[in-house]
Amino acid sequence: QAYLSYSNVAALTHLAAKPGWEITRTLDDLKIWTHEEGDVLSFKVEMQVKIPSHQAFCLLSDFTSRQQWDKHFLTCEVLQAVSEEEKIYYVTSPPTRGHKPRDFVILVSQRQPCKPWEPYTVAVRSVTLRAVPPAPEFCRSEILCAGFQIHSTTSTSCTVCYLNQVTSGVMPYLAANLAGSSKSIEDTALECIKFLE
Repeated sequence: QAYLSYSNVAALTHLAAKPGWEITRTLDDLKIWTHEEGDVLSFKVEMQVKIPSHQAFCLLSDFTSRQQWDKHFLTCEVLQAVSEEEKIYYVTSPPTRGHKPRDFVILVSQRQPCKPWEPYTVAVRSVTLRAVPPAPEFCRSEILCAGFQIHSTTSTSCTVCYLNQVTSGVMPYLAANLAGSSKSIEDTALECIKFLE
């Protein structure tokens, strides 16, 4: 378990630090970047938010409030509080055209910065729990690596970066073409800013 949570945080840090991110969309408080490597597509959404970083961290660490701003989250419940910094959640997503609704079992690891210039981190990955086997009415899906990095900009504002490494399993939600998907990503990000502020 310690290894899983360490690798969860490390994978997100590694993804954020990768070279070769390309900016695809810029709005006032929002930038969307993509990164392609083989058949793995990653995206990064950078949001400027007018609240202190520790407050954004508290709000984004609690995944049970995520359906307030993310329409891809239909339900979200805590299955297991592994420690103060790690929780395992069960999430369901609404069906997309021609697809069954999806479900996920995810480990969420939250980390406060050790040094002032480091970001707050909320890392997400799928895990397997014997207690929650796949159900026939859902399509069990996997999150390879996703999460938030929250950088303090001033005492009353911060930059929230949402990163996601997209596999074919998540693709139906992002529509086939990136132009279409950036609209869905953009709408979700604007809802997230509204929720945080």
